[in-house]
Formats: sequence, structure tokens, C-alpha cells
Amino acid sequence: MDRQKEVKGVYSNELIGSSSNSSNLGVQNDILMHTVACPELSLEDFPYMDEEEEYDYDEDDEDYEYDAELIDNDCNYSLVAKFDDLDLPPGVEASVPWLQKSEPERPIDFKLRTQIEDEIDSKFKSFKQFDTVGDYSDHYYANSSALNKPSKDWTKRIQHEWKVLEKDLPETIFVRVYEGRMDLLRAVIIGPAGTPYHDGLFFFDIQFPSTYPQSPPAVHYLSGGLRLNPNLYACGKVCLSLLNTWSGSGCEKWNPSNSTMLQVLVSIQALVLNSKPYFNEPGYSRTANTPQGERNSLAYNEEIFLLSCKTMLYSLRRPLKHFEDFVAGHFCKQGRVILVACRAYMGGAQVGSVINDEVQDVDEDDKTPITRFKVTLKKLFEELLMEFTVKGADCDEFLAQKVNAGAVDVAKDCDTTLRL
Repeated sequence: MDRQKEVKGVYSNELIGSSSNSSNLGVQNDILMHTVACPELSLEDFPYMDEEEEYDYDEDDEDYEYDAELIDNDCNYSLVAKFDDLDLPPGVEASVPWLQKSEPERPIDFKLRTQIEDEIDSKFKSFKQFDTVGDYSDHYYANSSALNKPSKDWTKRIQHEWKVLEKDLPETIFVRVYEGRMDLLRAVIIGPAGTPYHDGLFFFDIQFPSTYPQSPPAVHYLSGGLRLNPNLYACGKVCLSLLNTWSGSGCEKWNPSNSTMLQVLVSIQALVLNSKPYFNEPGYSRTANTPQGERNSLAYNEEIFLLSCKTMLYSLRRPLKHFEDFVAGHFCKQGRVILVACRAYMGGAQVGSVINDEVQDVDEDDKTPITRFKVTLKKLFEELLMEFTVKGADCDEFLAQKVNAGAVDVAKDCDTTLRL
């Protein structure tokens, strides 16, 4: 199904609704075009990130808890086996400890690298933007009670929602519904360009209640245990007025007659995954357009990009059912873009400065000093490089730099223009 189309007018106020700070929509969605010197801040500098709110929500999210050590250990052996299939530049194995061949009994598949790339690309291109699938066992709401005898009106409305999604989904949102459970739906949103979420994949599990559309759908963010937005909690809570999980008025609230599932997904993409998520928190919205507020926003974007990179790794290592081919194909296609962006950020560029497929030039006077952000990003860069290489992404230049630089710093003296 070819979905390469523009969705004009999708981001109108009536369709989008409101996040926790809809009055600052214009501020939130402005791309940061000027570098501001930032102090070294961490998530501890943003106290609301750990605040507990009175909200009736299931905090138990063990299925998607982010355990870095466990995931890293599990994936390293898997990556070693997969790297046997690839024709890597000489010297790369010596620069990566877990690539050194100390286990001769490892299974070896002698597929050519081009065959792996072609297979991933073929499956990605055939991946439908909207489709019906069967197995829902890993869905967050899989164990909730299904409707025994849904009413005809309810069934008719859900079928209408499916038709709207199939027809009008933006090209950066993909959906799967379940033939055996019409009340369930899973969606993935690609992070918008010009934001700290760019090129990331963000998954949501949804359930239509028996009272739908009188009541809004229940939406759970598959966080992996990471909180990378004031509106997206580590426990999976999605804070949005359209879902009645945040205050709002008028068209910002759920309207049984006009509100749709498409509206919910587009609202999350436009209002939540925006260029300045720091100001989504009401306590900080009043500092928008002030020097201190902008400095905090830039620092916050750095922290969020690190979490977004961890989310990428989580998605690659534990892809959700029915999205395995999409995850592999997406990062095969966008892997180089992400790595170039990481390299530019390590060189001092602002997070989110990838605009129109290019990283904006960074003046020497604007470059930021070595910070915890850059040190942490370099470690994540190395992990992403290996994962993207396995998926067939165009990583040769980075692998070659890794060898030439002795695996010390591939971010140094590199061109920041994207080659697509």
C-alpha cells in the first residue's frame, strides 16, 4: 500500500486537541535554530520528572522495564553471531571486544551482506501502513476482559475507525488491529524531524472500552521503563486532554461525536513529541522565550535524546510482535541519518538540528564543551553503530573511521552533511 502522501490540514486545532500546555503550541513546535550555551544539567534538575501525581493508573510495567545490563548481555552474543554474516572492514572486530571470535562453536550463516540488506529492505517496503493481524499475546491489554457481545453500534464505530485510519494515516504512523480482538490496536509513531525524538520509534497499545465512543480509548505508552517526555510516563500513562487524562476545554477534550483514534495519534505526534518538550510541563511553560527557559529546554533535549537512543536500542533488541520487519527496515533506512546526527551532537550541534536532511553548520564559538551528555552519547553511538550495521544500514564510513581512529573517536573532524 503506497502511503507516500502529504496529509494537509491534519494538524488543525480541532483535530489535534491539547497536551498539558496547548497554549504554547507555537513555541513548542518552533525548531531551535540558535545555539545557546547550556550548563551541565541532568534529569535531577527537572524535579517534575519524579513527581507522583494522583492518578488511578497501573504502575506495574514489568513487561517493558528497561534493564540495560540484561539487554546488553543478551544482545551481545546475538550480535556476534549476526556479525559473522557481514563483510566488515578489516580491523573492526579488534576494536569491539565482543566481536573477537573466542567461541568457535558459534553457528555461522554465510549469507552475503547484500542478501541480508535486500531481505530487510524487501520486507520493509511490503510492510503495510494499516493491517489486520492475529496474535495479540504481547499487547498490554491482552489480559483485560474482551467484550462478549459488543453492540452493533460499537462494532460499527470501530469499523469506521479502521477505515479512517487506513485511508488517512500520516506516512509516519503505522497501525495494526486484531481480528480476534476488535477492541485492541497497536500503533507506532516515527519521531518528527527537528525534535529530540527524530527518527525514533514510539509504540502505543490502545483499547477501545465498551462505552466507546462515549469514553475515549485507553492508551498505554510502551516506555521500556524510560520517561522521555512530561506527557509520557515510565509506567505508560499518556497525559493528554483528548484522552481525559489532562485538563482542557472545548475541542481539546474528547467529543463522542467528533473525536477519533486518528486524532489521538496525530495529537501525540504533534503536541507531545515536539521540538521543545520541556515546556509541556505547566510549571515550566511560563519560562518559554526567556534565556533561562531556553537554556533549560536545550539541556532537557539532550537528556531526552539519550533516552530516545536507548529506546531505539530497546526496539531493535526486543521488537514487538508484527512490527519486527518494520523496526529492522526503518533503522536500516535511517541508521546512517541517526549516526550522522549523533556525531554532530557530539561535535557541539544542538539536539534536533537535523533539518531538511542536513545537520546545520556549527560555528567554533557555538560548540559546547565536553559534558556528560557527549560522553554518554558516544557510548550509545557505538551500540547503535553495531546494531544498525547488523540491520544493513549504510555504516561503512563509521566502521572505517572506527578502524582508522583506533576506535578512539569517530566523531572528530567528520563531515556533517547527510548523504542519502
